[in-house]
Amino acid sequence: MIDGLVAGRLYGEAERRTDKAGKVYTLAKVRASTAEGEVLFINVIAFDEDLCASLHQLRDGDSVALSGGLNPRVWTDKQGNVRPALDMVAHRLIGLPACGR
Repeated sequence: MIDGLVAGRLYGEAERRTDKAGKVYTLAKVRASTAEGEVLFINVIAFDEDLCASLHQLRDGDSVALSGGLNPRVWTDKQGNVRPALDMVAHRLIGLPACGR
């Protein structure tokens, strides 16, 4: 796993879930752009209670920066093109709500 920092915009709303043991966690997606302008999706999971609460205060499109462990992978879109993606176990968050809220 790679320790990293990613910045982008929240894609959709953060989702609260509970595992079989009753532990609450949060899932979110962040849409970021590479230096070449390609869109990259980061699948985020968070376990820390304060971090989860912070993610739930953000809305679709809000700017966010997250640090944590990164795991690179690839996925295939509907057209058969292979695309990069990242999975992150988030440890810290810096978020700014969109203007006008």
